[in-house]
Order: sequence, then C-alpha cells, then structure tokens
Amino acid sequence: MFQAISRSSRLSALLVVLFTGPAVAGEALMLQAAQIRALGVETAVVGQADQGRQGVYPARVLVPNEQMRVVAAPVGGMLEMLAVSPGASVKKGQVLARLASPQALELQRDALQAGSQSALLRQSLKRDEQLFAEGLIAESRLQATRAAANQAAAQASERQQGLALAGIAPGKLGPFLALTAPIDGVVLEQGGQLGQRVEAATLIYRIAKLTPLWLEIQVPLAVAAMLKEGMPIKLADRDISGKLIAIGRAVDPASQTALLRAEVTKGAEALSAGQVLEVEIASPAGKQQQRLPAAALVRHDGKTWAFVQTASDDKGVSFAARPVRIVSQGGDSVLVDGMQAGERVAVKGVSGLKAMLTGVGSE
Repeated sequence: MFQAISRSSRLSALLVVLFTGPAVAGEALMLQAAQIRALGVETAVVGQADQGRQGVYPARVLVPNEQMRVVAAPVGGMLEMLAVSPGASVKKGQVLARLASPQALELQRDALQAGSQSALLRQSLKRDEQLFAEGLIAESRLQATRAAANQAAAQASERQQGLALAGIAPGKLGPFLALTAPIDGVVLEQGGQLGQRVEAATLIYRIAKLTPLWLEIQVPLAVAAMLKEGMPIKLADRDISGKLIAIGRAVDPASQTALLRAEVTKGAEALSAGQVLEVEIASPAGKQQQRLPAAALVRHDGKTWAFVQTASDDKGVSFAARPVRIVSQGGDSVLVDGMQAGERVAVKGVSGLKAMLTGVGSE
C-alpha cells in the first residue's frame, strides 16, 4: 500500500529544488515535511503488494507431440457416420467414424485377386518341381514358374499391406471402412462433417492424451540466462506447478525473448490446450529480484535509479539514489535487480527527487 502524502503546487516544488541545490548520486537527500508535500512524494514497501511473485511471465499450454495422434481418411470417400465430437474422451480401438468408399472396395478386390493368383502359381511351382525331379521338364521351365510365383507372392503381400495401411480388414468385400482411435485420449479437433466427401489423408479427428501437459513460457534473455532445467515453476494464484524441462537457444528478433518449456506435474487436468496464462518462476539463489512500479524509476547518467528511503525521524526523511538493473518490464510494473523486499522506495514525486539529485534542468 502507498503511504500517501498530500501534493502542493509545481511552483513550490521548483523553489524547494532551487534552495536545496544538486546532490551527488548515492548521497542521501534529506527532505523536511514541507518539501515532501511540495514534491508530492509517496512511498511503498518493496515486495509488499506483490509478495511471492518474483517473476511473472506469459505462457501457453501445449500438448507434447508424442501424446497427439491424427485420425485421417486412408482413402477417398464419404463420411457416412461420425460417433464423437470435440471434447469427448475416447478409448483405443473405439470406432470414431465410418467411411463409405468405392476405393476401399477396389483395394479389397485387388487384394483378393492378387492372393488368388499367388495361390495358383504356388501350386504350379509345386507341380513343376515334381515334374523336374522326374526329368519330365527342362530346368528353364522350372525357373520361369518359380520367378512367376515369387512375383505373384510379392504382389499379394503389397496388396495386403495396402489394406493394412488403409485400415481395412482382409476378407469379405464391403464398402464401409471403420476409423478407430489409435490411443486413449480426448478429441481436440473435428476436421470433417457428416455426409462430406473427403480425399485420402483428410483430417477427420485430432486426439491427444492431456496428461502431462507442457507450458511454453516467454522470458527476457537476461532471465533465461539465469535459469536451469529442473527449476520449479507455478501458475500465478493457482495450485498448479511443474518444472523447467528445456531452455530455448533461439531468440525472437522482435521482442528479444527466449522460449522456455515446462512440464506441468501437478494440476494438469485443470488446464486446456491453447490456454494462455501467467507463470511464476522463482529467482535463482543469489539473484533476488523485486517488482516496482515503472514510475518509481528514473534515467540519469546512462543508468536506471530508484530512490530508497534510508531514514525517517522528526527532522525529516532521507532518500538515497540507488542504481538498479531492469530484468523485465510489462505494463506499468518493472522487475529489477538491486532491491530487497521490505525496503521503502519512492513511487511518486520521483521527478522532483531526480531534480534535487541532478540540479534543475539536468538530464
């Protein structure tokens, strides 16, 4: 909470600065009550309003690649039946859709014909081997029959593999092809509509196992450089936590941020794929960081400064200008190095304190 002190006019503040004169950076600025009122100085305790939120960054929920599967049309046809819709839980092997496909009939017919031809040539080969053993046929005829039998067997195997890839069970001819779930999971997306004619490889359903989930977190380069895999993370204001599993080396050229990947180990069932949220990452040991209002900082002599209250008594209030390093900035708040939780810092009237530090009109 802010410690509010009433404001006075700009003219009074200017007179205060003129009579006080410039100070040296790092030297304490002693202000009496009248000066504080004239400058409109207000202070706040560092870390009090944002306790426990050392670093908050945007994140997006992702499903790990190995936990996703696509159910696609293996051949062209018409969607004759759709059994589930997005959000539905499915079991491995469950029928999700049925496809009416003339192409499926063609594949089954070709497989049956190839199988019959292979069986016939196997019988011919067996007969010629017996005739050759009895000296009734030439070896060249046996070799020709063996080559034809081998070719027919290869073609039959190819047709059977084509059936398997299309998800068609060998045997009785039929125009309907059942599309089943390849894994236990949840339907994330439906790509086809009932009665729609689709081509081969058209997406029908996208299915995913939603435990565990990943978080893709965007952080400034300075923050990424201090982090290590295995560090804990948690969602802001929610009982959901996890750990860092990867720190990206690529940098976004526009925002100059790096991507982190975290695995949610607790509370994944409360998240949804594609959801955008905020993640807290604790500062590494020895890298204490605090969040301040952006209005609490000033630029001078190529550095960023904050005014820390060092004393307060009947004689007045003392402030010391302290250099800080900006780690990240978002909205009207800034994460900085160089401050400690519990310290009191000026958050309003900072421009007047800067004028006292540098002299009126200094940059």
